[in-house]
Amino acid sequence: MLEEAKKRDHRKLGKEMELFTFSQTVGQGLPLWLPKGAALRDRLENFLKKAQLIAGYEQVITPHIANKDLYVCSGHYDKYGEDSFQPIKTPNEGEEFFLRPMNCPHHCEIYKSKPRSYKDLPVRFAEFGTVYRYEQSGELHGLTRVRGFTQDDAHLFVRPDQVQEEFEKVIDLVLYVFKALGFENFTAQVSLRDKENREKYIGSDSNWVLAENAIINSADKKDLKTIVEYGEAAFYGPKLDFMVKDALGRSWQLGTIQVDYNLPDRFELEYKGSDNKKHRPVMIHRAPFGSMERFVAVLLEHCGGNFPLWLTPDQVSILPISDKHMDYSKEVLNSLKISDIRAEIDERSEKTGRKIRDAEVRKIPFMLIIGEREAVERQISVRRHGGEDLGSMTIQEFKNLVIKEITENINEFVV
Repeated sequence: MLEEAKKRDHRKLGKEMELFTFSQTVGQGLPLWLPKGAALRDRLENFLKKAQLIAGYEQVITPHIANKDLYVCSGHYDKYGEDSFQPIKTPNEGEEFFLRPMNCPHHCEIYKSKPRSYKDLPVRFAEFGTVYRYEQSGELHGLTRVRGFTQDDAHLFVRPDQVQEEFEKVIDLVLYVFKALGFENFTAQVSLRDKENREKYIGSDSNWVLAENAIINSADKKDLKTIVEYGEAAFYGPKLDFMVKDALGRSWQLGTIQVDYNLPDRFELEYKGSDNKKHRPVMIHRAPFGSMERFVAVLLEHCGGNFPLWLTPDQVSILPISDKHMDYSKEVLNSLKISDIRAEIDERSEKTGRKIRDAEVRKIPFMLIIGEREAVERQISVRRHGGEDLGSMTIQEFKNLVIKEITENINEFVV
């Protein structure tokens, strides 16, 4: 098991597959995404954005810094001020700004930007927002523990009578993400307040009871396998955390959903009800991936770098046996690109065996070997990652094979 864990270490695979790197000059815990890793992230983001669009979310963008007063209002400064990067002071005005440690206060201010009616709710704001938290250098570990990371964050502002239904819809979205990416073994952790020490939480007992009941009832209705953990709630509300087991049986906390009656109070959020009076919305926080960095790390180790075909950075490596086969190789490349199949030509002056070994290390699903016979007969010799020889076929036959394999493993949301 230890040997297999070493092979699947996301730091090792990330280097071999050219996904990300770190630089002491840039700073510890601040990942640099290389072109292939950036493209991988884009596909994950587009995958979720498409599902969110269908589910009625609206995309927003907020700044990476904010005035200290924002986090004082939200309560985050009192709870996490010492764990944040210290404030940036303006030269003349005397203002203090923080690198944002979370996105929710920003979304509260967007909600407040105009009057809301009960007919407008639910309002669902989504953002891939990068946040910054100071972690001790000894706690940093690859992509799983970093100082700058991007959350697939969303905040839903709902009427009290909509909490249960909206929470269940978010559960459906989380389960959809897990299924599409091959996470089948997971437990939903109901994270509640500490039974004894209530000082670290904000808000009334009555609101906490409402929030906890909404989570427990939703999990029951969706027939989730659950465990209850006291003392694991956020300071502003209880959570449903998804604890996913990877291929090696290790448990990771990925997706999370939280019910929050408290931030709407602190920010004095309102909507006009059917009775023409002002009412307070309830907030639902959710992040199916959790953070892009941690999710990619866990997915890398779970699948050993063998991503689903729709997601993998390079789907095909074209291996010409010699330079005289380059023209036909380029013709094959252009044909694949027209069909949105991601391919590259290995133009190095290396033996074919070496090119195959390197493509195997990089976890490229298909290798197309092109020699004299293939160029003359207008065909390609297809080899699958892992060594399976699929024989000779036309370019169109190969494209049909790839497209069929993608569509069999995903549904219409994936791009």
